[in-house]
Amino acid sequence: MPVNVLLVDDQASRRLTYRAILEPLGERLFDAVSGEDALRLLMQHEFAVILLDVNMPGMDGFETATMIHQHPRFEKTPIIFVTAVNIDDMDRLRAYKLGAVDYVLVPVIPEILRSKVMVLCELARKGRDLKRANLALAEANEALRLEKSRELAMLNASLKTANERLEERNDALFQEVEERRRIETKLRDVDRRKDEFLATLAHELRNPLAPLQNTLMIHARTGERLPPELVEMMQRQVHQLVRLIDDLLDVARISQGKINLQFKNIPLKEVVLPAIEAAKPLIDSRGHTFHIAMPEEYIHLKADAERLTQVFSNLLNNAAKYTEPGGEILFELTVVDNELRAVVSDSGLGMDADEIDRVFDMFSQLERGSIHSQGGLGLGLTLVRELVGMHGGVVKASSGGRGKGSEFSIRLPVLAATSEVQDEPEARAPLNTPPARKTVLVVDDNRDAADSLAMMIRMLGHDAQALYDPTTVEAAVIAQRPDIIFTDIGMPEMDGRTLAARLRQLPGGEAIVLVAVSGWGQAQDKRMSIDAGFDQHLVKPPQFESIQAICSVAREEAKS
Repeated sequence: MPVNVLLVDDQASRRLTYRAILEPLGERLFDAVSGEDALRLLMQHEFAVILLDVNMPGMDGFETATMIHQHPRFEKTPIIFVTAVNIDDMDRLRAYKLGAVDYVLVPVIPEILRSKVMVLCELARKGRDLKRANLALAEANEALRLEKSRELAMLNASLKTANERLEERNDALFQEVEERRRIETKLRDVDRRKDEFLATLAHELRNPLAPLQNTLMIHARTGERLPPELVEMMQRQVHQLVRLIDDLLDVARISQGKINLQFKNIPLKEVVLPAIEAAKPLIDSRGHTFHIAMPEEYIHLKADAERLTQVFSNLLNNAAKYTEPGGEILFELTVVDNELRAVVSDSGLGMDADEIDRVFDMFSQLERGSIHSQGGLGLGLTLVRELVGMHGGVVKASSGGRGKGSEFSIRLPVLAATSEVQDEPEARAPLNTPPARKTVLVVDDNRDAADSLAMMIRMLGHDAQALYDPTTVEAAVIAQRPDIIFTDIGMPEMDGRTLAARLRQLPGGEAIVLVAVSGWGQAQDKRMSIDAGFDQHLVKPPQFESIQAICSVAREEAKS
């Protein structure tokens, strides 16, 4: 690519000569007739080399060179001085100081001038290319710097995001570890309380079994009829065993969601008075002073009377057990904003804060001591919490600390309007004693249970036979045509409900009074028995009065 060459001379003939010499180089040639004209052209163009006449009128070559090299843009522009006058060394020195690169004498030798200009033009071209290369390199470096900056920014952002995620994950992991540690601690605590509970269960089961075994040994050795006090003692111990088992079954059913409440509109007194009656013997035996405060108005609840009575009696029994003899127990009931507030407080043992937090937990009991002589499995308060919750209420425990007594408060919804209340008395048919003896079959794969129940029925004056295999019952029914059949539910080979359905298909089977005897006694269990064809459902161990009532009434009354 051609470069610019400036020819400065006041004589046109010499400028023409310069052109003739330099045009073969193919460069762009510019003419200036004076120093001022040269400066004007320099402001418009970039020049690779300047041929400058020394002797010009007005501004001579030296002054023009001085002006050119004083400008920052042109201080590096090479100048070749042209002169027709012989110059000495001082003139050359002056010229070189002004930035001249060479001298050419007139007359000009074309080859010399052309070669000098050609070299300077080539240098200018190389410099221009180098400048462009440097500029391109600078731009490339800047682009690379920007790209690296973007990559670094992206990397930093990615690292920041990764660090934030790592921090979040570390926090989550820390919380997970803490949660696992908390769960492990809780599991160890539950396991410890389970072991304590099993030890308590073994102890509480042995307590009633020991006097029963002692009484049986006395009877075996003497062979005499047991005195009334021993029989009464055995009945008490059997009742204690039944109560322990009932508590275990209730907790298991509630934990598995298998308990159903029978809600009815009932007066408050029908719940409170039976609870007091159940707890009063223990309260009196320990010499406590008992106070009760009830609202005077006629209050009704929508509740399961039996279960709510169980709640209040458990709280009263607890208060009696955990209060030293001669203490005070207060049972206070109030109604505020259509809400029943029942509070059982005592002057007894009291609780620490950590004991209050876990007093309703399963397998949780306070420390043992002489004050606990009444025993128990520690399931009563667990039942209280679950049953109150199933009634739509809440129960809370509080205490001022050890030795300062305890307070248990229950809040339950009451019926807002008396118009909602409808008494639902259960009609009971009068018992009539039939003149004839009954024929009874007792079916149970547990021989002891079957034999003892058959013995009880024979003591009532009826004919009773025990059967241990449910597959033999149909033949016995055809042969004996019994009036009543008591049968277990859970048996191998054939369960009691299947047996009942098959017995109903036999000739005369509809007339038989079928009674289920089972360890399961919830409302749904009884309903399943009725649906299977049973007339009645008794819970093991069946009460003597219930057996007597079924065997004593006429067939139609028993089936109703």
